[in-house]
Amino acid sequence: MNSNKYFVSVAGNIGSGKSSLTRLISEKLNWIPYFESVSDNPYLEDFYSDMLRWSFNLQIYFLSHRFRIHKEILEQEKSVIQDRSIYEDVEIFAKNLHEIEMMEKRDYENYQNLFRDMTSYLKAPDLLIYLKADLNTLVNQIKQRGRDFEKNIDNNYIEKLNVSYDIWINNYNHGKTLTIESDELDFVNSKNDLDYVIKLVLDKLDD
Repeated sequence: MNSNKYFVSVAGNIGSGKSSLTRLISEKLNWIPYFESVSDNPYLEDFYSDMLRWSFNLQIYFLSHRFRIHKEILEQEKSVIQDRSIYEDVEIFAKNLHEIEMMEKRDYENYQNLFRDMTSYLKAPDLLIYLKADLNTLVNQIKQRGRDFEKNIDNNYIEKLNVSYDIWINNYNHGKTLTIESDELDFVNSKNDLDYVIKLVLDKLDD
């Protein structure tokens, strides 16, 4: 690996293993990790209890948090790996909430306009990794981590997000992408699987 500074984001559905991969790559390559705001998120639990009431609040919180983190990442001198990109919020989550009528049209349009204005000032990641997993894998991993506020997530909602991710990644035009089919991989418990993923990432960065 050369001495370049890299900015890598890990994208993927709920339960796809983004946080674990972010942590493992950061430890292996001595990169600075940035994780999604979950435990300290003031809206997440309320959102899963009443999506219509809290969807806009949650998305604005995520947008603000990720914008601040993205700017901080760009100022770093070392390589960075990020758990979930700012682009997923508008293209996946806010879009789906609007489509399933859990976010009002005026809120969605307001959110889109704010997103476009904010991201126009940002440089995109050097590489976006998409962890692609099927519904069964996602549901099993969500159950395994045992977050109370996730236990009642509807499988249809997760599957709809999966469809949106596939469409989004095929149209992503901000930079390099790497899709990793993770159903048959266990990079958390298998050194060989982790080494395989890291080689894919470094080869793509140097491509």
